[in-house]
Amino acid sequence: MRPTNPTEDLLRLHAPQVLGALVRRYGRFDAAEDAVQEALLAAAGQWPSAGVPDNPRGWLIKVASRRLTDMLRAEEARRAREERVAALSARDTAVADRAPREDDTLSLLFLCCHPQLTPSAQIALTLRAVGGLTTAEIARAYLVPEATMAQRVSRAKQKVRGVGFGQPDNWEERLPAVLHTLYLIFNEGHTATSGPALQRRDLAGEAIRLTRAVHRLLPDDCEIAGLLALMLLTDARRDARTGPDGDLVPLDEQDRARWDKAAIEEGVALVTRALARRHAGPYQIRAAIAAVHDEAPSPEATDWREILGLYDVLVRLVPGPVERLNRAVAVAMVHGPRAGLAELDSLTGELGHRLDAVRGHLLERAGAYEEARAAYESAAGKTLSLPEQRYLQGRAARLRP
Repeated sequence: MRPTNPTEDLLRLHAPQVLGALVRRYGRFDAAEDAVQEALLAAAGQWPSAGVPDNPRGWLIKVASRRLTDMLRAEEARRAREERVAALSARDTAVADRAPREDDTLSLLFLCCHPQLTPSAQIALTLRAVGGLTTAEIARAYLVPEATMAQRVSRAKQKVRGVGFGQPDNWEERLPAVLHTLYLIFNEGHTATSGPALQRRDLAGEAIRLTRAVHRLLPDDCEIAGLLALMLLTDARRDARTGPDGDLVPLDEQDRARWDKAAIEEGVALVTRALARRHAGPYQIRAAIAAVHDEAPSPEATDWREILGLYDVLVRLVPGPVERLNRAVAVAMVHGPRAGLAELDSLTGELGHRLDAVRGHLLERAGAYEEARAAYESAAGKTLSLPEQRYLQGRAARLRP
């Protein structure tokens, strides 16, 4: 993705509010989203030379409203529809002058995370409609052809066509889907599943920005605070996670002086306040684990017993394979590598290369070097991330006779 600039940051800030204003007025998400994208492109072309207008959001709403009116007029053939569009056009000024509701961003997230959409469609639509990214940018982030991503976005918009705008009646039931979508976006940015780079920092940054927006709208929700804390505490290590040539640097070998201390302080404060309310959820527990890692001055000083206790709580809440795999590592750090290896026996191949990578690490610590080398080589053959491949192949090479 291209680097951001002040104009681009301003456009992404206003994009969800502009889209929310149009969808709330016209009720046509698919057409309104296309109109907003055209308005954003027009602003990106004009504002750097002509200057930012006094009311940038009003400018965008007015231009997008005109684009939407033109689209509807071209689309509708019958006179009744043309009269309706003409009536809407007359109200463009009123739409531009109306202050968008504060919850438009959250309403858009609920719409983009509609249960009828697949997780991949939810992610694509969220990045497009709420994040303000172009289809080409999203396609590059997920290493798929632009045409494929365009089809994915188009199908998603068609599925939510006609869905009422605003927070749904069962919004509390839908909030986990919103948080999960943001979590998936962040994870892909933090550790890319494929490609030449270990991290996609713009994607992780976008997830943090959107989660901040949700946290501002629902500041009393402990799980939103926990998710934001988790992202900040994890992203704080990004500069130390790769070497000069882009190779992966494992946690216990990272230069902790390069960790972002401000992000760590903010994340620790968020999760501490959330946990104090005694309604701990999975994101808060994950954030607490990240905080223990980040506050340790060295790998040797890490309180692995506390981490294991937190994972015990987490797997009771979310007994998923990833959570159990991470707990196995904590078991190994507290009770020895053989105890950790015993925990891996109940896990399956659905974890992909990660299971073999952890197995290789624990076998190496247990002194079973030949088995460890085979596990590392197996993991290297399964991952599509080139930095991970190089790291795993390097670990295997060190154990060859």
